Amino acid sequence: MRIGLIGTGRIGAFHAETLIGLPAVKRVVLHDAVERQAHELALKLGAEHAPDLDGLLGSGLDGIVIAAATAAHADLVRAAAAAGVPVFCEKPIAGTLDGTRALLAELDGTHVPLQVGFQRRFDAGYTALRDAVAAGELGWLHTIRACTADPAPPPAGYLPASGGIFRDCAVHDFDIVRWVTGREVVEVSATGSNRGDSCFTAAGDVDTAVTVLTLDDGTLVTCTATRYNGAGYDVRMEVAGSTGTLATGLDPHAPLRFTAGGPQPGAVSHDGFLSRFRDAYVAELTAFTEVAAGTRPSPCTGDDALAALLIAEAADLSCRTGRPVRVEEAGR
Repeated sequence: MRIGLIGTGRIGAFHAETLIGLPAVKRVVLHDAVERQAHELALKLGAEHAPDLDGLLGSGLDGIVIAAATAAHADLVRAAAAAGVPVFCEKPIAGTLDGTRALLAELDGTHVPLQVGFQRRFDAGYTALRDAVAAGELGWLHTIRACTADPAPPPAGYLPASGGIFRDCAVHDFDIVRWVTGREVVEVSATGSNRGDSCFTAAGDVDTAVTVLTLDDGTLVTCTATRYNGAGYDVRMEVAGSTGTLATGLDPHAPLRFTAGGPQPGAVSHDGFLSRFRDAYVAELTAFTEVAAGTRPSPCTGDDALAALLIAEAADLSCRTGRPVRVEEAGR
């Protein structure tokens, strides 16, 4: 299998190394808007290098991974689909709600498979939660608590184009809540604050947010997100039901300390998403090789990406207006 990859920054370089290590992948072809960067990485990894997009798409690819800058995603997905090449794209697939809908409408007529990069769906802990919920092991659900906490904020220049904390960060929680429960979010209440660098306020963003989701069966979900978790990268979920509670992310790497008498962490905390979800990224791209080969359907479709984005849109609107927002309202 011959896989192309566009974007050789931090996540792109990580994906390139992962692809080269997959048994199904025989050749990896790299491309980046900064040609030298892609060329140097190709030399380092023993991959091929395509100096331009047309050359990449015309090189006999079986699939393509898009890890370029967010603003380029939609056009790159379009180009790959026009060439008939199965696509994996990091979220978001487009920068706006309207852009996402327009792109999905265009893809409907192509029958080119699309997989969107929400890697938590491939993490063993979240998979165990989903299996337990589906099997009824926890009874009927009443409360879910999700947490995403970055150890340090992104560069100030990243914020204006990020879409804000709900679309950029908490959207992973919004997606995984749908996936674990099999339910839809119907209403959102969100609030946020800025106690860190003024760059967040200047960008119209917040550095810390809390979102309450109401699912279509009445289950209540709290999602917390912050850019300032100095203890380390912290991503967790607890699912509580009428007969039991199950959690993921509370392992020795969790950046938590306990009061006297409690167990203490025994390992170094994760420093970011690449170490926390390393195995999930491998499983995710392995799944994409199967999608590209036509042996399985996309495990995270464009419609899934749209659903998570709609929740993020509702959260942003709720945070700005100070009132609950129905997801259907955010989608108008």
